[in-house]
Amino acid sequence: MRLLEIVSTAAALMGAGVHAEIKPLPLPKSCSGVAAFRNTYTLASGWSAVKIAGGLKQVRSVIWDTEGNMLVLQNTRGASVHTFGADGCVNSTTMLISGGGLNHGIALTPDGKTLYASSETTVYSWSYDAVTRKTSNQKTVVKGMSTGVHSSRTLMVVSRQPNLLLVQVGSNANFDMAAANKATGRAIIKIFDISKAPAAGFNYNSEGEVFGYGLRNEIGFVEDPSGIVWGVENSGDDFTRTENGQRRDIHTDNPAEKLNNLGDPLKTRDAWYGYPTCFTVWNPANFPNSNLKTGSHFVVSPNTSYTDATCNTQAIAPRLSFQAHSAPIWNTFDNEAKNMYVAFHGSWNRQPATGFKVVQIPFTKLANGTYDPVAPADSQKGYSDIYSTNNPGSCTANGLTQSNCVRLTASSWDPAGRGLFVGSDNSAEGEVFILSPPK
Repeated sequence: MRLLEIVSTAAALMGAGVHAEIKPLPLPKSCSGVAAFRNTYTLASGWSAVKIAGGLKQVRSVIWDTEGNMLVLQNTRGASVHTFGADGCVNSTTMLISGGGLNHGIALTPDGKTLYASSETTVYSWSYDAVTRKTSNQKTVVKGMSTGVHSSRTLMVVSRQPNLLLVQVGSNANFDMAAANKATGRAIIKIFDISKAPAAGFNYNSEGEVFGYGLRNEIGFVEDPSGIVWGVENSGDDFTRTENGQRRDIHTDNPAEKLNNLGDPLKTRDAWYGYPTCFTVWNPANFPNSNLKTGSHFVVSPNTSYTDATCNTQAIAPRLSFQAHSAPIWNTFDNEAKNMYVAFHGSWNRQPATGFKVVQIPFTKLANGTYDPVAPADSQKGYSDIYSTNNPGSCTANGLTQSNCVRLTASSWDPAGRGLFVGSDNSAEGEVFILSPPK
C-alpha cells in the first residue's frame, strides 16, 4: 500500500475531520528525549513499535485535527495538542484545555472547528482553530450524567450529520439492575442534536434520543466507511451461574467482552443489547447440557419465565466476542477498513491475567457495501495479537501504579501514514506508541 493511499483513505475514516492534504510523515526509529517503553512486549511478525510521547498523565484518547496535529485526552489533566517535525517525532506539546475534570471522551467535527470533551458529568464544546491550536467560546452542551463505578464518557460526532453527537454512560455497578430503565441514563448511548442545544445544555437523562442501551460499558466506538457504528463493550466480573439448584463459578472465562454492530446513527433507535440480564458466552464448557456457543447470550439464574432462550430471542447479539476480562477500551479501523484494531486495557481479577494487548480483527467489504468481520459470530479466533505485554501478571489489581505495566487505551489510525497510535494510562507515566504494520 502506497503511503499517499494510506493518508488519503485514512482521512476519510477519521471522524476528527482530517484533511487528505495532510503531508505524510516518516516513521521514526526513536525520538530524542522520549524515555524507553515502561514494559517489555512482543510484536506480531513484521510489526514495529516506537514510543512517540511520554511524561503524560493517563492517556485515554487520541484524535487528529485538520492540520494533522495530535490531540490527547489525559485523565483529569485535560487535553493536550502535539505537533510533529519532519522526522515524524513530536516537536511541540501544549496544554489545550487544562483541568475541568476531563477524563476520557474527546471528539472533533469533520470540519475541525468544534471540539468536544467530557468530564464524568458534563460534555463541553469549544470553537477550535487547528492552525493556531487555540480554543475559545466554551459551552456546556450536555449535563447531568450519573456518577458512579464507570466514570468515562465516550463521545463521537456523526460524520454524515455533524450536528449529532453520541454520548455514552456505563453502568453504576457490576449488576446495575436499575439500568434496564432507559430513564436512568446508564448503560446507554444517547444522541443529541447539538444545533438545538439549550443555552444551559441538554439534560442527559431526560433529553436526547436513545441510540442503544443494555450496554454495560461501551467504552469505545467508531464509524466504518459506510457510517455504521461499531462498539466494544466491557462486561461483568465475579460471575456464578445457578441452574437446577447448583451454583458454579464461571468468572474466569465468562462472560465475554463484546464487539457490537450498533447500527446506523441516522436510523437506529432504542436497540437493546441485553444488560443487565443477558450476557455473552466465551467458554461454552461452563454451560453443560446446553446448546450455547461462544457469542450466545445467557442468564446467570435461568428460571421458568426467563431463560437463555429469552435472551437469545430478545437481545441483540454481539457480532464477535473477546476473552472475558480483556477490557477493550478503544477501537479504530485502518486506512481501508480491512482491519479493526482494539486496545485491551487488561484484567484486574483474572488468574492468569489477560488483555494488556492490541488485537487486529480482519474485516471485509460485502457486496452490498457494508463492512463485517471475516470470522463467524461464534468464533474464538476472530482476532489476533499484534502487540502484547510480556508481563501481564504484574499489571493486574494494582496495575495502574506498577512502573513496568502498560494499560492500553487510545487507539487511532495516523492520517500521516505512520500506523496505529495507541496510549497507556498507567499512572506512573502516560505513554503514546506507534505500532506500524508490515509494508
